[in-house]
Amino acid sequence: MVNCVIHDWQGQEAGQASLDLKTAKEENAAHIVHRALVRQQANERQGTASTKTRAEVRGGGRKPWRQKGTGRARAGSIRSPLWRGGGVSFGPKPRDYSIKMNRKERRLALTTAFTSRVDDMIVVAEFGDKLPQPKTKELLAALSRWGIDASAKVLLIVGEKHETVYRSARNIAKVKLILASNLNLFDILTADKIVATESAIAKIQEVFGEQA
Repeated sequence: MVNCVIHDWQGQEAGQASLDLKTAKEENAAHIVHRALVRQQANERQGTASTKTRAEVRGGGRKPWRQKGTGRARAGSIRSPLWRGGGVSFGPKPRDYSIKMNRKERRLALTTAFTSRVDDMIVVAEFGDKLPQPKTKELLAALSRWGIDASAKVLLIVGEKHETVYRSARNIAKVKLILASNLNLFDILTADKIVATESAIAKIQEVFGEQA
């Protein structure tokens, strides 16, 4: 179990939050997390890249010149892969890049990665009511009060979508806002700092906790 200090809008301590998630054994953790990350990135690939073979390129039906007597190399088609405008040898064709992984393993990889980032995580009280109107400057000031450097890449996790929070965060280049229900491995691992609201922590515990 991990205990985290909850910070209020002003950056002061406002309570404690606990997180009890199942994690992989130390000797297997890196392997499971790596497999899950490769799976996520592979499954995001469209797999629509396609090139034409010499049989699919238009033209080239007639032999460009006779076989012998010209002094030039023999050629049977102007659409040979050796020619400019010809087909492509061994080029990409549409394919499915998706990788399968058991649901339990995926969840274990996610909880292991999330728990490993506890030292870089800041838990904050709900602050939607502090932003009655979208104010990017006020959110930046709050991040500074929470001890986050302006150059840091921040993952902001909220329990439920709040329109003014969303609109305040979307103009900050290095801040990515996601719902706790959309938690994913890539965002967890690539962020410099993770800011999670109290409700987001509760949601993560509910979905990924030992009893889930």
